[in-house]
Amino acid sequence: MARLKIERPSKADYSCLLEVRITDMNYGGHVGNDRFLSYLHEARVCWLSSLGYSELDIEGVGLVMNEAMLQYKNQLFYPDKIRCDVTVTEISRMGFELVYHLWSEKQQKTILLGQTGQVFYDYREKKLAKTPQAFKQRFA
Repeated sequence: MARLKIERPSKADYSCLLEVRITDMNYGGHVGNDRFLSYLHEARVCWLSSLGYSELDIEGVGLVMNEAMLQYKNQLFYPDKIRCDVTVTEISRMGFELVYHLWSEKQQKTILLGQTGQVFYDYREKKLAKTPQAFKQRFA
């Protein structure tokens, strides 16, 4: 199997701090792999909110995540805080890509690199939508 290759951007468009919860732990004594998509989701929602958007309203259309890649670098434990950096790396006709860097404040090291593909979606019309021009201009 070919190894995933997620490049960490040199700068972040947004950064937030999330708490590791005791309920994030699994039987192995570390944060379960399934929890990391939730961390990415939380960081994405915080980023959108900082721009005045929500997942259901970005210039009149919503978002659907259509791809996700996770590259685990180190284990994460409770208690800890995670710095989540979010960067827009590519904007296309119908969506965009985000790269995430998760950093353990306690361990002082990278825990995960992630990448998600987002497509714009018109929930009223139940169909894909074009990337809003105003959104594109924010990241030009």
